Amino acid sequence: MPDTSSPSDASRPGAPDDAASPREESSTNEPLAALAYTPIHAWDPDDRPREKLMKQGSSVLSNAELLALILGTGTRTSDGPMSAVQLGRAVLNAFGSLRAVSRRPLKELIRVPGIGPAKASTLMAGFELGRRAASQESGERIQVTSPDDVAAVYGPLMRDLKKEIFKVVHLNTANIILNDYTVSEGGLAASIVEPRAVFEQAILDNAASVICLHNHPSGNLEPSREDIRITRQLVDAGSLMGIPVQDHIIIAGTGFTSLASRGVISG
Repeated sequence: MPDTSSPSDASRPGAPDDAASPREESSTNEPLAALAYTPIHAWDPDDRPREKLMKQGSSVLSNAELLALILGTGTRTSDGPMSAVQLGRAVLNAFGSLRAVSRRPLKELIRVPGIGPAKASTLMAGFELGRRAASQESGERIQVTSPDDVAAVYGPLMRDLKKEIFKVVHLNTANIILNDYTVSEGGLAASIVEPRAVFEQAILDNAASVICLHNHPSGNLEPSREDIRITRQLVDAGSLMGIPVQDHIIIAGTGFTSLASRGVISG
């Protein structure tokens, strides 16, 4: 359904507001369309999500209220007007959890009644900012001392991807991350990696060493035979070129596996 809301909706008489009444935050199995729409100006200010956030902080808001503030305004559907909190709850009900919502592509989000391309894009941008913020918790200059340091940076960015990608992280002589480069993007099963593609960019970046990593969309932390074969091939190529491969890390769900820790890469 088209996204019919706009920043000026809230100023028009009878337009859906950017939040719903406190009754909408109670647990109910009623269809969303059955819940009465109450204009925002009819509420106590302490019940309004934006005012609650300003007075008490964002942590006091429910998931539906947080989504409402990101969505900005309500909209009209064939069943009548919906506030932004109702829309937030509709999105949560459609996918089951906030984590599940964060992983959905635009084409799935817009299937929720009241969510059009504009609102879906806004949601996706909000979740991507969250992932990027999580990946930068260690700071801008990151020194790698263990596989955990790499997983902390790239885990939030790669764990929810629907297809497998293979990245190479470039390090300087002090083991500080200089850059990263996506070598290949594959299907759900595997990606194709060639040593030339791995080391070509590393040479241009004057990397002292590299760390390879890829994700398993299936969530399986175990390396495949192909993962091990490619790792050994890259280690041999790195030795010849004077750019050692320190590790190959597999990101799967919220966990990771280090092939160096598994003994696949020897010091």
